[in-house]
Order: sequence, then structure tokens, then C-alpha cells
Amino acid sequence: MSMRLRFFTLDVFTTRRFAGNPLAVVLGADGLDGATMQTIAREFNLSETVFALEPRDPVNTARLRIFTPLRELPFAGHPTIGAAVLLASQRAPEMLARNGVVIALEEEIGLVRCEVVKDASGAVLARFAAPRLPIRGERTPEVEPLALALGLSAEDIGFGRHIPSSFSVGVELLFVPIRSRAALDRARPDFAAFPAIMGEAVGAYLYTSETTEPASAVSARMFANGVGIGEDPATGAAAAAFAGVAHAFEAPEDGEHEFVIEQGYAMGRPSRIVLGSRIEAGRLAAVTVAGHAVEVQRGELEI
Repeated sequence: MSMRLRFFTLDVFTTRRFAGNPLAVVLGADGLDGATMQTIAREFNLSETVFALEPRDPVNTARLRIFTPLRELPFAGHPTIGAAVLLASQRAPEMLARNGVVIALEEEIGLVRCEVVKDASGAVLARFAAPRLPIRGERTPEVEPLALALGLSAEDIGFGRHIPSSFSVGVELLFVPIRSRAALDRARPDFAAFPAIMGEAVGAYLYTSETTEPASAVSARMFANGVGIGEDPATGAAAAAFAGVAHAFEAPEDGEHEFVIEQGYAMGRPSRIVLGSRIEAGRLAAVTVAGHAVEVQRGELEI
């Protein structure tokens, strides 16, 4: 017997269609097993596809399962933002327009709470608190082979006190500081070399303090490892983990901090990620990630 499920696609970390990072969200997916979800994610062939199910705890909004074309992830940022915007818009449009909505999402990593609001322009923005604080990994690859795998020279890597590092808020990423925006744009990765360089890290997140937009603090590119995509236009989990990078190498003073990361510009998919952090007694105490999302299309899957 065939099954019909509603799906939506959204562009995330942008206020306009055909920019940002595309996302597919499949609603009412409780009748699907993991293998079928993986097949559907491979069919959409986006960086992630989200399946929304009934929550285990009825006080929460939904349970999410998140798939790349090749594997399931316990947590990802752009699916969290996109799913929160969609569910708020679908289930509580009047409340969203008046005061905003809190969306509670059960993900494999744990519960993620999102505040969803309409800004002054009418665009919808979601903000979530990272389910975990960034944890620094032990992997620090040698610069020469890392540069070779990224199509760069060793001189292109590193600036200020920044050196390559690994951090995770649920999925591990390798963070690579790049000396200039020109070098960032020049990167041409050898994906076949990635597994030996990065191990379990799901991607190499290249970043520089030279930006395209004056309001941005960081410009970034993310090249994936073993998840079925090449370059990702916007990576919310990496942005959350980047709070650990900023804390380790910039030593921000106590208080609230917020800045914009630009990503996807080299792909023609400009994305704007707002990263927030709170420092208490010299320690990283909280991390938030925020961004807009806009619906692009909707339809039905027949399974």
C-alpha cells in the first residue's frame, strides 16, 4: 500500500529564495524506517533532509531525524533552524505573527529549544541554544598534508594565534584558519585525501577574518567528509562549534558576544549565520545560533 507524505523545501540562513542552504523537511514520517528515510534523503540529494515525527514526550513539538545523502546525523544546525521555522509557520502562524513561538525539537543528541520570531521586515528567524558546549578534540593535523588536501600552500594556513583545531557540539569538525579571503576562495580540496587527514570529522571548516560584507566578522567555507556532499553552503553545527574556536584563540572577555559568519558566497548561495556566546569567569557558558529561513516549495512524496 502506497503512502503519501507532505514535504517542504526551505532555504536556510537567508531571507531570500535561491540563496542560503537548501533543506527538505518531510512531515508525518512516523511510518518510515531508517533505511527508507536514507533513500529519500539520497533522492533529495541536499546536504540534509529532515523527517518530522511525533515527539516521544507530548510536551515537545516534534522529533527529528536528520539525514545527509549518505548517513544519519545526531544533530545539525541548518535542519534545526529550517524545521523550527516551518513548524512554527505551519502550526501557530497567528502566534508567530504576534509574539513568536518556542519550538521544542527532540533530536538524537537531545532536546533542542528554538525561539522563532518574525522580524520587522516580516522574515522569519529562529534561534536555538546549542545542545552541548563545544568540546575540543585531540586531532591537530600537520599543516603540510592538510594544505595539500585543501589545494593550498602551508603559508595560507594560520593567522594571529589561530592554528588548525577540532571541535564538536555533537559532530566533529576540523577548523582551519586561512590567512586571507583570496586563499579561502582559492581552496580546491582533494576529497580522496580527506579520510586520512580528518578521521571521524565530518568536514573541514575553513575560515578567515577577511570578509565580503562589512557587517560580517568571519568568512567560511565547509568541505564535507564522507556524508555525500562536497561543499556546504551554510553549516549551523560548525558555527556552534566555532564558538569554541573563538574562545580558544581570541580569549573574549566576560559578557555576551554576537557576530555574523558569512558562508556560501563562493558557491553563489550567500548565507548569514548569527553566532552568540556568553563568557562567565573566562569560561564559555552558552552558545546560540540564529538565522532566517524562507519556504521555496511544497509537495507530496508517494512511497
